[in-house]
Amino acid sequence: MTALSKDADTPAREGVIYEYPLADDAEIFAGGIVVLDAGEAVAGSTDTGLVAVGRAEHYANQANGDGTIKVRRGVFRWANSADTDAITLAEVGSTCYIVDDATVAKTDDDSARSAAGIVRDVDSNGVWVEI
Repeated sequence: MTALSKDADTPAREGVIYEYPLADDAEIFAGGIVVLDAGEAVAGSTDTGLVAVGRAEHYANQANGDGTIKVRRGVFRWANSADTDAITLAEVGSTCYIVDDATVAKTDDDSARSAAGIVRDVDSNGVWVEI
């Protein structure tokens, strides 16, 4: 493709709901953190190389014949990690890391965790993360 030399009607979309293929043996629960592992959707977990893409809009299980999952991007409240890895208001604007499909932490645990997103708020119920 070459650079524009005149106005263009570039296609756009809202960028809120996406659909991704499920990885083999993937089981993802509605409301959980969804990540891509080599381009295929799996539930969030402590692992490296995962790309957080949003919150699962429905339950999906590859074993049941589900081939894809719909994922919503946005700001979601996840459970906070514990002890020294708990996220506080001091981390607002910082990257947080995936512990499991419903929990985030302040650190990457010595490079053992993938990024979840950006901390937007912290309250008594959890951590608000933009994915």
